[in-house]
Amino acid sequence: MNTTATKATATIALLALLGLGTASCSAPGASTDTKTESQSAAPEEVEEAPEPVDLTGEWKQTNSNTPDSFQSATITADTIEVSWNATDSKSLYWAGTVTVPEDGSTTFTFDSANDTTKTDSAMLASSDPTKTFTYADGELSYEVTALGTTMTVRLEKQ
Repeated sequence: MNTTATKATATIALLALLGLGTASCSAPGASTDTKTESQSAAPEEVEEAPEPVDLTGEWKQTNSNTPDSFQSATITADTIEVSWNATDSKSLYWAGTVTVPEDGSTTFTFDSANDTTKTDSAMLASSDPTKTFTYADGELSYEVTALGTTMTVRLEKQ
């Protein structure tokens, strides 16, 4: 019986040591994981999204052939009206929508939908259903066709 009791005691002691060894081996791993978790839980720097370009205001043509004849535009948050300007007259050329990208892009194009309630009765207005406008480097540009000639009009904010 002494041999059986000795074997049982040795087995219990061995299991106890294995249990403690396993617990002690896993303990440092747990504390290391805690450090990693606390490091990754640190607040991240959040970049603010760039503000969308503000096109609102008055715009004037910069590439006119004469100082007395040019196009100008008035832009609100979501509309644009472009006019032909001469010495003593102003005629509607375009009335439509404006869409500025929300991502803060500084170069973009948008297709303006014609507001035919305004342009249908204007003799010098474009009858196109849409007009593509491009914004780049502080300049708004678009194509104009009149009397069979197409040119790019360039506007600068006033």
